[in-house]
Amino acid sequence: MKKLVIIPTYNEKENIEKMIRKVLSLPGEFHMLIVDDGSPDGTGAIVKKLQQEFPDRLNILERAGKSGLGRAYIAGFKWALERGYDHIFEMDADFSHDPDDLIRLYDACTKGADMVVGSRYTKGGKVVNWPWDRIFISKGGALYTKMITWMPVNDPTAGFVCYSAKVLSTIPLDEVHFVGYAFQIEMKYRAWKLGFKIKEVPITFKDRREGVSKMSGNIIKEAMYGVWKMRRF
Repeated sequence: MKKLVIIPTYNEKENIEKMIRKVLSLPGEFHMLIVDDGSPDGTGAIVKKLQQEFPDRLNILERAGKSGLGRAYIAGFKWALERGYDHIFEMDADFSHDPDDLIRLYDACTKGADMVVGSRYTKGGKVVNWPWDRIFISKGGALYTKMITWMPVNDPTAGFVCYSAKVLSTIPLDEVHFVGYAFQIEMKYRAWKLGFKIKEVPITFKDRREGVSKMSGNIIKEAMYGVWKMRRF
């Protein structure tokens, strides 16, 4: 079963080499696709250098300019489907998601689930090193989303996900509207509305140690207003 981990990057030079080496050291022959939005800090150059060491398992998709998380993932999903990957993963470059948990997500996705979410807010999940106001906003947003959409997912903005290829080939990727945290909600919502089985696996989410967070007020606003629009999908 071919497995691809997609990591979008923008200025992640502090983390990207360590992340690549860790993921490619895991059992199970994971492949990686780095989708880099023209990072001016040289992230793409680091990946290209590492491709010489991992020519068959490390790939890079370079895009001109920063156009949002959602667009980066959509490009990565299409790339993966064109090459016949069976399971496709989303994760961050900054080690807020533990690469070892990729194995747990994959196992759950091969045991009856179509989409597996690494969840901070299901039983056993937790957040480490976040300030109380960030936790309040995140948990409040999760509850807000559930109340409006009725989607049975406790962590709808989670960005640590394993998809079976049939989910991504069924969702009309060119019709996905949102680019920030609302993108994460929309992908789960579309999968749920299409009848796919979504399972949450508890994870410990750790705030990034290096690099700069991409969170912004516009991303939060997009998620707040976006969930109302999703009800019309």
